[in-house]
Amino acid sequence: MAWYELKSADDTRLDELAERFQLHPLHVQDCRDADARIKIEQGDNYHFIVLRPLQLLEGEEELHQSPLTMFVGKEFFITIGDEQCVAIREALERARRAGSDTLPDRLLYLIFDTVVDSYFKAVDTMDDRIDVVEDNVLDNPSPSTLQHIFDLKRALIDLRRIIVNTRDIGMRLQRDSELIDRELYPFFRDIYDHLLRLADSVETLRDLLNNTLDVYLSSVANRTNQVMKVLTVLSTIALPALVISGIYGMNLKGLPFLDSNYGSAIVGGMMVLSTVLLLILLRALRWL
Repeated sequence: MAWYELKSADDTRLDELAERFQLHPLHVQDCRDADARIKIEQGDNYHFIVLRPLQLLEGEEELHQSPLTMFVGKEFFITIGDEQCVAIREALERARRAGSDTLPDRLLYLIFDTVVDSYFKAVDTMDDRIDVVEDNVLDNPSPSTLQHIFDLKRALIDLRRIIVNTRDIGMRLQRDSELIDRELYPFFRDIYDHLLRLADSVETLRDLLNNTLDVYLSSVANRTNQVMKVLTVLSTIALPALVISGIYGMNLKGLPFLDSNYGSAIVGGMMVLSTVLLLILLRALRWL
């Protein structure tokens, strides 16, 4: 069994291998498409598989994904992936440790299982970051917290799309195939079960994040209501003084104390007294 490891789809050896093993030109073209979707397709004598291992860098919300392309034949195995991606490097190293006499279907299982394990790490990291956001929402809701929530929502959408598409590969590989040893079917079913659990976990995280967004909006609305309450109380307290000063400010004849030497003091006392009485009333009504 020959295993050909290519670091890039631009490697000229890919064209030579395509001619030797009769790889379909569209599959070779997909290898060179950085945006190729996750999928599995059946060739004449091989499986063509595109995976997207994940890594979530410290301090970043964006998921970093790198394509890992495989041609799995009965007597040959071709992988194309950049080992600068940690998940790809770990998957290939695990397959190498299996030995040079390992069959292609076994190598496929080892790589596929390691890639799915990288999804668990991404889900766990997202869970931890959502916990931090929940604490921030309760302690100090701010516009930066809202931006953080939307970044996590976008990351969860990408994560869900990757897991769902990978789940389709898991479903396909546990079916009858002349390229896969029947003894490996239980192992691929186990991977499929892991992908189902991952999909459920992502849905749970999306619900948690939506609830966190609702809590944030409620906190902001409550804070706004508190500000409006304070402003309303201040306006109400100042209202009697404003009414009295407005009446006496019109200089109408016949107003009480208008000609008194102590008119200003009396009117000022009226303002203070009315304000105090209003404060007592509001306190009695428990509005303060």
